[in-house]
Amino acid sequence: MLKKLKNVMLYVEDTNSALEFWTQKMDFTVKEELSLMENFKGYKVAPDENSETSLVIFPIAFIEKYSPEVSLETPSLMFEVENIEAVYEDLKERDVYVGELVEIPAMKTFNFFDGQDNYFAVSEAV
Repeated sequence: MLKKLKNVMLYVEDTNSALEFWTQKMDFTVKEELSLMENFKGYKVAPDENSETSLVIFPIAFIEKYSPEVSLETPSLMFEVENIEAVYEDLKERDVYVGELVEIPAMKTFNFFDGQDNYFAVSEAV
């Protein structure tokens, strides 16, 4: 049966700017560059080389053409961090749009925007 979540597919309008966001603003590592049909390119990125789960960035136009049955919705992802206040301040300094840092029962959390209409959440490890 299913063993673990290996990749999360992220479909974007502009793969180059998505790659720049995830590597420059979020310090992710490029694990693989994907050469796709018709000169489309994709990228597998992760927080570091040893991360079990990666984001795979694909151009929406490629998915629409070659996998029209696939939903193009952005997955709802929550990343976990050790020191949420420090991460929150660091992302603001990197000019990443971040929502308000809030405390909900048993957890601190905030969201951030990648510049392509995708929002993601961050929570503190407990």
